[in-house]
Amino acid sequence: MRPALLLSLFAAGAASFAVGLACQSRPPARVAVAGPYRPPAPGARWYRGNTHTHTLWSDGDAAPELAVSWYRDHGYDFLVLSDHNLLQEEERWFPVREDGRLTPDRVAALQKRFGADRVELRPTPDGGSEMRLLTLSELRRRFEEPGRFLLVPGEEVTDRAAGRPVHVNGLNLAGFVPPQGGATVAEAVQRDLEAILAHGRAAGRPVLAHVNHPNFGWAFTIADLAGLRGERFFEVFNGHRGVNNHGGGDRPSTERMWDEANRIRLAETGLPPLYALATDDAHEYHGPGTSVPGRGWIFVRATELSAEAILAAMHAGDFYASTGVELADLRADDESFTVDVAAEPGVRYRTRFLGIVREPDGQLGTGVLLAETEEDPAVWRFRGDELAVRAEVISSRLHPDPFATGDHERAWTQPVIPPRR
Repeated sequence: MRPALLLSLFAAGAASFAVGLACQSRPPARVAVAGPYRPPAPGARWYRGNTHTHTLWSDGDAAPELAVSWYRDHGYDFLVLSDHNLLQEEERWFPVREDGRLTPDRVAALQKRFGADRVELRPTPDGGSEMRLLTLSELRRRFEEPGRFLLVPGEEVTDRAAGRPVHVNGLNLAGFVPPQGGATVAEAVQRDLEAILAHGRAAGRPVLAHVNHPNFGWAFTIADLAGLRGERFFEVFNGHRGVNNHGGGDRPSTERMWDEANRIRLAETGLPPLYALATDDAHEYHGPGTSVPGRGWIFVRATELSAEAILAAMHAGDFYASTGVELADLRADDESFTVDVAAEPGVRYRTRFLGIVREPDGQLGTGVLLAETEEDPAVWRFRGDELAVRAEVISSRLHPDPFATGDHERAWTQPVIPPRR
């Protein structure tokens, strides 16, 4: 289902609920609302994509053409192959082994699906065989269609600091960006982010970097995320079941980390809020597994299907994260923030508005539930005490292949900064 992009304000007002009615008579705002979901440019539409997946080029179990075709055939508009510390550029041959990631049966399946003449094999001295992996340029020639499907070059810059994993995805890269290292996680991630941005400047092309699975190996603290400079993107949801999205013990969930980090950024350091992605981090394409495709993605509202337009929209915050809920529209003005669900028949949706708010005693509340409703569209009318407001939409439908048992399909918007009163 493709969401409708333009809904009239009259229709939205008639169908929506309103919270904080006492604020309707307040004087006009002195400072306009900042951040995402302002009126979209003419012709903008939502594009679905995944920015984190792996193939046989690193530690995935799929031939690159199998991974790309999975996403194209499942309705995605763009994909980033983010193999570890490389771009799919040089000639590489992968061994075919019964006990390996590329078995004879999997080669036969590739030949049946794509044609025997398009799967290149050669014998090895030990009597076995190996298959040549397709490069990114070959994949683009085979699978890209203007306005229909786009491959964005990418790399998972895979680093380590203080015994912890530090993984950062670089999007739209022109070549390999080496991990920079550092004495601490905070130092390493900042150096990796800066290396990706410097690469983009040197190559004369837009790039974007996002921090991956902050709870993987319990690597990142809230302070680490709060201190990110230069870029401000991270994965609030990662589909790999080993990355601890929900936290554990005394460790906060990635959602809690998001809210707490944004409180620090907005109230203490003056940095802009973090924006959040959902990704697959898929490694396994041959049946049920720990990290399979189809668990998380983003929708980006852009004027065209190009890397430049997609990244520009993401830098503007005009995107949302999802594990199954689709939104028809998101819009914010000086008075309110509106979330319009592209509802499916027979499915109920609950929209929760959460904020960083100034309490009567002057303290800041983080992740405060401001309102919860099943009305659609859902509207939060700004009261004047919010530093930021975000929304999450939870479906009544369970995820068909969840990160954790009992997870429902959901969507996360980016935080909106209300006007100061």
